[in-house]
Amino acid sequence: MKAIIIAAGHGSRLLPLTLETPKCLVPVGGRAILDHQLRAIRTAGITAVTVVGGYRIEQIGEHLAARRDDGLATDLVFNPFWAAGSSIGSVWAARADLTGAFVLMNGDTIFDPAVLTAAVADARRGVKLVVDTLASPEPDDMLVAVADGRVRAVGKALDPARATHRSLGIVASTGGGAYADALRAVIGGGNGIHAFHHAIVDRLAGVDAVAAVAIPAGTPWQEIDRPDDIERWRRERGA
Repeated sequence: MKAIIIAAGHGSRLLPLTLETPKCLVPVGGRAILDHQLRAIRTAGITAVTVVGGYRIEQIGEHLAARRDDGLATDLVFNPFWAAGSSIGSVWAARADLTGAFVLMNGDTIFDPAVLTAAVADARRGVKLVVDTLASPEPDDMLVAVADGRVRAVGKALDPARATHRSLGIVASTGGGAYADALRAVIGGGNGIHAFHHAIVDRLAGVDAVAAVAIPAGTPWQEIDRPDDIERWRRERGA
């Protein structure tokens, strides 16, 4: 299995922290967001990682090169559309890794390593999305409708009355061509380059092809979009 980290965007909502630093290298609790994720990847037993960069990608390359030997083989891939498109462009840049077993994650989310371990260990075949039970929706939530352990729909514009969960931005697959085929269909559609990568999962959900991996209530995780999110993580984790 290979891990894929989407880390190409500018992170403008984190300014001024991202004025000269890519979002994935912003420190949270004493370590870069990227390092939190690499730790979780190692804990899950994954040994190969592709990082998709864009904004200030040279800094990401330097950061990866400076790491101590931690048993992870890392590749850095450039998304040339990072400033013009949405997150689906980064998935497209990593398309060579999408037919084997993989776990894909947003490069701006910190989570308890047990979250990734559970997603990798889930025995169900095919594509899976990691979700958290929805208490009260927040403006940036990627909303998810789940029924009978299956994802039925995903989207920021999903009717809140239909939403049961929110996505952590982590997609796992045991392999096969379904995810890559859906990627080609979505990005090749009208305005596809501006789609969130969750549109791929939503397409597969329409044919009952995505299982939901629900994390236990209260499991720590935080999407780092704004400086307030960093403070929230520090406060709640005592970091």
